Amino acid sequence: MMLKNRIFVHINDIQMINLSEKELKDSLKHPIFRLISETADELGLECYVIGGYVRDIFLERTSNDIDVVVVGSGIVMAGALARKLGKRAHLSVFRNFGTAQVKYKGLEVEFVGARRESYSHDSRKPAVEDGTLEDDQNRRDFTINAMALCLNSARFGELVDPFYGLEDLEDRIIRTPLDPDTTFSDDPLRMLRCIRFATQLNFFIEDETFEAIERNCERISIISRERIADELNKIILSPVPSKGFVDLERSGLLKLIFPELYALEGVETVNGRAHKDNFYHTLEVLDNVAKITADWDGDKAERKLWLRWASILHDIGKPKSKRWDPALGWTFHNHNFIGEKMVPEIFRKMKLPMNEKMKYVQKLVGLHMRPIAIADDEVTDSAVRRLLFEAGDDIDDLMTLCEADITSKNEQKKKRFIDNFKLVRKKLVDIEEKDRIRNFQPPVSGEDIMKMFNLSPCREVGVLKTLIKDAILDGRIPNEYEPAKAFLIEQASQMGLKVVDNL
Repeated sequence: MMLKNRIFVHINDIQMINLSEKELKDSLKHPIFRLISETADELGLECYVIGGYVRDIFLERTSNDIDVVVVGSGIVMAGALARKLGKRAHLSVFRNFGTAQVKYKGLEVEFVGARRESYSHDSRKPAVEDGTLEDDQNRRDFTINAMALCLNSARFGELVDPFYGLEDLEDRIIRTPLDPDTTFSDDPLRMLRCIRFATQLNFFIEDETFEAIERNCERISIISRERIADELNKIILSPVPSKGFVDLERSGLLKLIFPELYALEGVETVNGRAHKDNFYHTLEVLDNVAKITADWDGDKAERKLWLRWASILHDIGKPKSKRWDPALGWTFHNHNFIGEKMVPEIFRKMKLPMNEKMKYVQKLVGLHMRPIAIADDEVTDSAVRRLLFEAGDDIDDLMTLCEADITSKNEQKKKRFIDNFKLVRKKLVDIEEKDRIRNFQPPVSGEDIMKMFNLSPCREVGVLKTLIKDAILDGRIPNEYEPAKAFLIEQASQMGLKVVDNL
């Protein structure tokens, strides 16, 4: 199916602005550029700001990362600039790569000498030799990233655009400066970057360039999992990430880098009954979550990525749980629990963090059916109380995921779920205020139980703690010390235990 038929959320287009020569000069208004210009002139070196910073000037996007190419030694240039800036500048030199970085007042300026590159088939690390500006622009990944602005005083602000990147910006096209087969074969990471830029900017990938990705997709095998994960995360954080994942699937890359997600694609029909395409359903949920979390910042900024990962993985267990039942049709029983068990291995393979971020995603995947089950039935205090207990501080994010999961085209069914979710949310607030279940701590601890009945650590202590917890969650006793203690004594007596210390 064509891409245009699979975009679920409207994208706010990023617009390109046209700039006169004077306006282009004025865009380099930060004092750092004049200092670089002075330094370059003093050293007699040609110097250009290049790449993303130039592209983003025309897209009116702010950037604090500046790449500068020097026809000569970038390290020498960076050192001279750092001395000119004084103590507030921090210089880092990477001699193995022939680069240097100057950090100054929130800016990061990367200096590299203009170079020519050649690649071997089994590595994306090129052999490098000194070159001209033309050589350096030839090695750039895409035309929109190959534009350069001269920083030397005689030509300050002059645009050097040999591959018509400005026209491609205007036409919203991603293409390579040179032969795309060579570009992608030399450095296969550029295939992911191509799809990532198209997703972030809502651009189109030129046909010849996309076909080259299809032809060279197997080359992705030489790229490290860390670099792949980094590009995937940037796609996931885009305004409409489904665009990127559709391109990954169409190009053949998805089945190579994320086979578990690729396995969701497709529809099977038995006796005229088909299930929905879980791949495109997942993308729709992801876009819904992306829309909800678009403005998350501050404390929420980091959770944005992992909630989106949870939306990608929420149905990941469906291929393994899919069954045909003549009476019920297609079923996916326990897909949430299967998916929960799959999350650690996927994170491990992807080189994603195996810490609380993975556990957060795992929890949401495992619990995502619970609010739906509650909303589909009578919303009881007991069910809501148990949900709150298990979700803890992640309950709001879980509810966001579940609401995003409502993709039914049956408007009546959709409205019923939405209305019931509102009721669930209200109950969550009411019960939390009344029973303090979130991050539940029992009013009577295990130490209290052992002391009260003169017990060492044993099975009985665990049983009694569970009985108290269940009684509170079921609403049979309030989450308070005295009622819990009375309930404990009653239950313990049925187990033949007597109070020796009444606390």
